[in-house]
Amino acid sequence: MPTLETSGETDAIVIIKAAPQIGQKHGETVCCAGVDLEGNWLRLYPVSFRTLQKNQKFKRWDRINFKWRLPKAEDQRIESRRIDQQSLEIVGKLKNSEKEAFLAPLIVTSLDKEREKNKSLALLKAQDLQFFYEQKTEEEIQKQKVKFDELAKQTDMFIQKETNPIEPCPYKFKYKYKTDDGPREGTCQDWEIEATYYHHKRRDGEEKALQFIMKTFGEDYPKKGMLLAMGTHSLHPNTWLINGVIRMDEVQQLALF
Repeated sequence: MPTLETSGETDAIVIIKAAPQIGQKHGETVCCAGVDLEGNWLRLYPVSFRTLQKNQKFKRWDRINFKWRLPKAEDQRIESRRIDQQSLEIVGKLKNSEKEAFLAPLIVTSLDKEREKNKSLALLKAQDLQFFYEQKTEEEIQKQKVKFDELAKQTDMFIQKETNPIEPCPYKFKYKYKTDDGPREGTCQDWEIEATYYHHKRRDGEEKALQFIMKTFGEDYPKKGMLLAMGTHSLHPNTWLINGVIRMDEVQQLALF
């Protein structure tokens, strides 16, 4: 049997870029995942996005090159890679005309089957998508504010960059959906949704921002075609999270087989 490499350097196309989270170990990080040029999912962490150089700040569909090593024993997910953030470089971008062919082999309709294969990342074609939002409780918002304030006070001796506090989003954006395994529900962590909410709130006010969000992610995306980029939690391997929403015209049915 071939020896599993414990470190290396590779290229990947960015598929998942979730909203920032605050953790005790790594501070503010962004859950990111991509697919290498052989079609393998890779989970990339820890990515402290706001401390990246301007020319490193990647977007979905960017092709990035980076050095990596396997994580320690606490993360047994086969796709996980601990990246050297300073080595990260944007080296290209997937063209619109290439997206369908690139994503088609990754599309699944059952999350249970992916877990049976020990997979922890998946591109899900769900059915009967219903988008909605819930207002966070004051307690939830205050807990997030405390984390953000603590982070803002910290000084990173190595990066020497100021970390500006970020505002907790007052809403949870969620989907109900169906898979081959049955109905599911989950909070959507896609950075794009929160960024869109804040953009339209600043421009048009909260009510119109929520109306825009509901129309875009609740009506337009499901009608035109979309996929859910799913990932499991390191501590709860059978719990699937919605890490990203991919707008994609209906993929040819043959691509699923």
